Amino acid sequence: MRLPVVHGLIRRRLLVNFRVDAEVMQRFLPAPFRPKLQRGFAIAGICLIRLEQIRPAGLPVFCGITSENAAHRVAVLWEESNGAMREGVFIPRRDTSLWLNHLAGGRLFPGEHHLADFDVADDGAQIVMSIVARDGGMAVRLRATENDAWPGSSCFDSLAESSAFFEGGSVGFSVTRDCCRLDGIRLETEGWKVRPLTIEAVESSFFEDESVFPAGSATFDHALIMRDMPHEWHVVPDMRIEPAGQRSPGIAAEPIVVKGTS
Repeated sequence: MRLPVVHGLIRRRLLVNFRVDAEVMQRFLPAPFRPKLQRGFAIAGICLIRLEQIRPAGLPVFCGITSENAAHRVAVLWEESNGAMREGVFIPRRDTSLWLNHLAGGRLFPGEHHLADFDVADDGAQIVMSIVARDGGMAVRLRATENDAWPGSSCFDSLAESSAFFEGGSVGFSVTRDCCRLDGIRLETEGWKVRPLTIEAVESSFFEDESVFPAGSATFDHALIMRDMPHEWHVVPDMRIEPAGQRSPGIAAEPIVVKGTS
């Protein structure tokens, strides 16, 4: 049995985005997905999210739990059996700081989670993170500062254009132990408001893995942040897929370091 609705507060959510060669990204995705493109590039990234007050619908706030979480995600499109086009995100891996999420993910709520160690410093202006999965399957490190500057190197012309691109991807489908089934979940927020986040340095074992992304095929693009946003998670039907060549993110010997622009 799965909880149909979960309430909570997004205390902090970072979307760290990379532009990726579209053909490379397509090879990674299982059918029926194809990349959602921005000026010819696929857009993939890492969602780094602190959740608080997480609880089943109907329970008071004091019953809620808190966790730090990371989800590797790809913006995708797919066609339903009736011919309608849909958009959302494909999630090859989820990681969490909380044992309960690890044990209950994929059972009480969608999304199987790996355990990871999160070291986070956030003073409201600068954020420093170091995340290492306990199974050795993922590592992320970053240093970032909130401000209103938009990077001129981005394939998005403005914050508004980026915000609109990601707002449509509220439905996510996560990899499970079943190679042909994805867990489905939909995020509903009370409003949608993001701000630019200047990335001073970022390391990602996933995007440095040249067996998935050949050299030069994945480049840091920009990052966004949202704070203090009430939200709900809703279960959506699972999706059956045709497995492709995707694999879980792996730790690279020399993680990529990308200097942000202001």
